[in-house]
Amino acid sequence: MKAIVYERYGPPEVLELKEVEKPSPENDEVLIKIYATTVTTGDWRARSLEMPAGFGLMGRLFFGISKPRKAILGTELAGEIESVGKDVTKFQVGDQVFAFSGAGMGCHAEYKCMKQDGPVAKKPANLTYEQAAALSFGGTTALDFLRRAKLVRGERVLVNGASGCVGTAAVQIAKHFGAEVTGVCSAANVELVRSLGATRVIDYTSEDFTKNGETYDVIVDTVGTAPFARVQGSLKEGGRLLLVLGTLGDLLRAPWVSLTSTKKVVAGVAPERVEDLIVLAKLAEAGEFKPVIDRQYPLEQIAEAHRLVDSGRKKGNVVVSVSHR
Repeated sequence: MKAIVYERYGPPEVLELKEVEKPSPENDEVLIKIYATTVTTGDWRARSLEMPAGFGLMGRLFFGISKPRKAILGTELAGEIESVGKDVTKFQVGDQVFAFSGAGMGCHAEYKCMKQDGPVAKKPANLTYEQAAALSFGGTTALDFLRRAKLVRGERVLVNGASGCVGTAAVQIAKHFGAEVTGVCSAANVELVRSLGATRVIDYTSEDFTKNGETYDVIVDTVGTAPFARVQGSLKEGGRLLLVLGTLGDLLRAPWVSLTSTKKVVAGVAPERVEDLIVLAKLAEAGEFKPVIDRQYPLEQIAEAHRLVDSGRKKGNVVVSVSHR
């Protein structure tokens, strides 16, 4: 099968299209023919080893000290089940599915095996494969953080980085939970964020949301520019800062904030749960969550997709078409 392989860390040029062995499903696995995948900031970090401050050594320990431990990137996919192991009962050949391999990666290829009990779910009928492939990374992250914040209907939520992968998901999911949402993004993306359900949109190039006197029950920081020290005055009493992206120092200080004030910092990695994929699929079917796609590339041009992600200027998700249908 065709796959995008990288054998050393570096710029997009380290990615190579190669023929590799097609996987075969174990007894409890399904083999998925991949029609679409994505390039996320997670793929960028794994490829380049550019980590938030303090996580450099951890990055190498996780991804591989001297060279990548896993040669094929990609955490999201959508496709069709081609074959199943003898113990599989939840899926059958021909099922249209989407999946989130997460740390297991391996989705930048024509085929991928997944455990039937893993994060694999039926594709929403009203989404294309390209849209379904983009459900998981941003959707599960936003869903997990908003749940941990114990968001209550009617609360005020600010999403910093509202036009990115996690940000566009957070705006829609917070709206679904009944929050009044304010989005922060660049001027070029104001209308996009408003169309997702934000009541108010702030252009960060012309207004600093931490200095306008507004306060919020929940602040979601998806881009790492809103640490507690900067936004504590913008949080109401009992307010929660959701650090989707932060430095190691931010992470270590989070428990101290909760101990010494009425406010709370929620941080850490969102887990990969099939239950969350099912929730996202239902939201998509109901028209309450639709992944935003910036651009779509063929597998052969995946380096260009990485360059767009590297730029930090993408809107929502960057999708890669794998197999022709």
